Amino acid sequence: MIEKFDDLYQRAAQRKGGKQALEALLVVKYGEMGDASSLSRLTDDRVLSAFTKQIFKSGFVWRVVENKWPDFEDSFFNFDIEKMLMMPDEMLERKAADPKIIRNYNKVKTIKANAQMLFEHQVEHNSSFAKFISDWPTTDIIGLWAYLKKHGQRLGGNTGPNVLRLLGKDTFILSSDVEAYLRGQKIIEGGLHSKKSLMAMQNYFNDLQTQTGYSLMQLSRLIAFASGDNFVQLEQQA
Repeated sequence: MIEKFDDLYQRAAQRKGGKQALEALLVVKYGEMGDASSLSRLTDDRVLSAFTKQIFKSGFVWRVVENKWPDFEDSFFNFDIEKMLMMPDEMLERKAADPKIIRNYNKVKTIKANAQMLFEHQVEHNSSFAKFISDWPTTDIIGLWAYLKKHGQRLGGNTGPNVLRLLGKDTFILSSDVEAYLRGQKIIEGGLHSKKSLMAMQNYFNDLQTQTGYSLMQLSRLIAFASGDNFVQLEQQA
């Protein structure tokens, strides 16, 4: 039997120093997630920039990526879609060797590939990719994950969900703690990214959201706080 939300919540509160401390941790702080209200108004160069930043953060020290990001913006023409598509492969290779950025040619190549995805969407739908993301229902957020993985490059795994958060789209994240909890509750039993598992997770989070009114981000964070090594912050205990 799946654990009741109240029991999950109470355990998270106990581990984090009480209800007040837990609620403070569930507040979305500046920089953790983009502004959902402005997502649909973003230009697609900002979407490409976010895609690229998250791809470079994957498996790397995030602080280094952040520190070098102004040089990334300068090197890649502020991620202007048309300029990226006009860039010959030889120029991409030269830029990938520039010490001002993080030198990883395989990741640099994704900039042009993902620019192509954004451009094709613009042409086909006469609308921005940012609006496409904004309009996608969070009750099927796994469908948006699948779209990014299929049509983009290096946007699978947790890179897609993380970049959606960066842009301001609400989503849960399959951290190791969240995965362990879902397996412990027998919500998933097979492969983490199998169609059956993803659908089961989506249905579970949809049910929790209906019950509680919390965002998907808050719910996945709360689950992580209630399980794994993510334990009590002693300085918050009273």
